[in-house]
Amino acid sequence: MLRAKVCHLCVGSLQNGTAVGYFCASLSGRVEGRCCWRQQGERASIVGLDLSNCSLRHIEDLQEASTAVMIDLSSNPVINISDSVFQGFIELHYLRLPSTLQCPGGNASWEKVTSDGVVCLCEEQKDACHQDGNMSWNCPENSLCAPDGPGFTQCSCTGEYHGYKCLREGQFPTGLVFGILGSSTFLASALLWYTQRRKAKFT
Repeated sequence: MLRAKVCHLCVGSLQNGTAVGYFCASLSGRVEGRCCWRQQGERASIVGLDLSNCSLRHIEDLQEASTAVMIDLSSNPVINISDSVFQGFIELHYLRLPSTLQCPGGNASWEKVTSDGVVCLCEEQKDACHQDGNMSWNCPENSLCAPDGPGFTQCSCTGEYHGYKCLREGQFPTGLVFGILGSSTFLASALLWYTQRRKAKFT
């Protein structure tokens, strides 16, 4: 059975009456601690995480739950959460936060943002590559933009382009690079061995 630390950041188990509990039941998910797991073929992943009412003051690493669709962090005395905590969370569509916090990536990164004075609800994460109907200008030519969490994107070179800002065309010269690297490492090692051996003879 899989065990993730993030599922046990808080005592107790995922309750049926909570938002994540309802979501988990609708998927017939498996509960472990505060997590809801879903089995897809041979692979299991966390789809729900409920860390609400856990007295958490700092939230720094939730990467084990990067596949989550729903996360509840409400009713915690958290003053600030860095947007980078949610980098890579491309499946995240429902995020419940204390009402004093803003949605990661800002309101523009979500289709709907509501607050009732207790909970700030961020719903339906937008594709950061196509915000405002335009392709992201952050990626250089010869590259493709891919979403990487609320407000985050990543760029990958297309076709045979590679290198800085995808400006080089053709296959990456793997053989040449590793050949030069290997040769220089061997020569440096041989030189060090020879000089150290001579020192050892004279002492």
